[in-house]
Amino acid sequence: MNATTFETDLRTLPIDAIDVAQPELFKLGFAPRYFERLRREAPVHYCANGLYGAYWSITQHRDIEAIELDPETFSSDHLNGGITITSDPAEPQFFPSFIAMDPPRHADQRKVVAPAFSPDRLRLLARRLRLWSEEILDQLPIGEAFDWVDRVSIELTARTLALLLGFPQERCRDLIRWSEATVALPGSPAFPTVADKLRVMQECFAAFDAIWEQRLNDPSGDDLISMLASGAQTRGMPRAELHGNILLLIVGGNDTSRSAISGSVVAFDRFPEELTKLRKHPELMSGLTPEILRWQTPVAHMRRTAMRDVTLGDRTIGKGDKVILWYLSGNRDEGVFERAERFDLSRPNARRHLSFGAGIHRCVGARVADLQIKILWEEILKRFERIEICHPPVRSASTFIHGYTELVVKIPG
Repeated sequence: MNATTFETDLRTLPIDAIDVAQPELFKLGFAPRYFERLRREAPVHYCANGLYGAYWSITQHRDIEAIELDPETFSSDHLNGGITITSDPAEPQFFPSFIAMDPPRHADQRKVVAPAFSPDRLRLLARRLRLWSEEILDQLPIGEAFDWVDRVSIELTARTLALLLGFPQERCRDLIRWSEATVALPGSPAFPTVADKLRVMQECFAAFDAIWEQRLNDPSGDDLISMLASGAQTRGMPRAELHGNILLLIVGGNDTSRSAISGSVVAFDRFPEELTKLRKHPELMSGLTPEILRWQTPVAHMRRTAMRDVTLGDRTIGKGDKVILWYLSGNRDEGVFERAERFDLSRPNARRHLSFGAGIHRCVGARVADLQIKILWEEILKRFERIEICHPPVRSASTFIHGYTELVVKIPG
């Protein structure tokens, strides 16, 4: 489908006929407009014949938050369907992990890796992020077009991921490739079939199986794999669960920060007055990360499965139904965020964004993303007056990752 078709469908389709979960809808930038209509006309919306089967769309902030806070009714468990609209426990491309677990197992595994994000560890990480940001920015060409996604967003994210996982820095770009394979939809140019996707994922598993054996023999390190190897609840986990947790840490550490960093350049390009405001009022830097995460929303959705019949609004969701929590819609809910389409560093309630989830599944590495964005922009402001976007950014063709695959920019001399 093309932009003209999506534009026509938005205006003419009956509300029950809308299927918002279409990758091209996100790639072309139409999804927010579809969500606006759903919030207005059917905030609890049922799609009977979607591209990915039947599902409920939850589009208002309050409903998304309420479901997140009720894991007994709305399950994340891998065996019940997992956490994305496409996930299926019967398919070999999906693996169990602690984000795809319900209490009490979820908390048992999550607390094993939580010490990696302690204040002391984050202070050490901040110093490294500062050095990396300086190095990456100082190597950028001035007056020449280049891809910000590759040169900055991916580079900083890859280095950070390798450090957190205890993975060799010289191979840090492998982590990005494995993350992209994990979230890719079969049929995409890079991964035409599930077999193509699994082939790359197996590279990841082979590399981390070797690291895992090393850590089991000596789990004294402070990286995330060492913590899993030393944790009583995780040391003996099945291999599929180990692989699932590694994929979770890689994808969680890659896509949120990477999409937010690229999104910040897009945001300041569209709202240059906010960059001027930030230069005049550096104290607004504290509001940069939450507003970027709200405005960009790097993860577009999470999925839950109803464990009983439940009424939400005036609709009854049946036991076993697939329930999609559209973070991208909740973060643009006009009932919570005034002038929600605007990027506004002075927004008083930006921290109410849903980009990290809520309740027991709130992102364990949220502070890392905050440090990456904040430190990078502190260094950008020291060096560059502006970053010009040369061509419209290329969006990801994904209903899950809301980001950019290419962002060609130029830094004026």
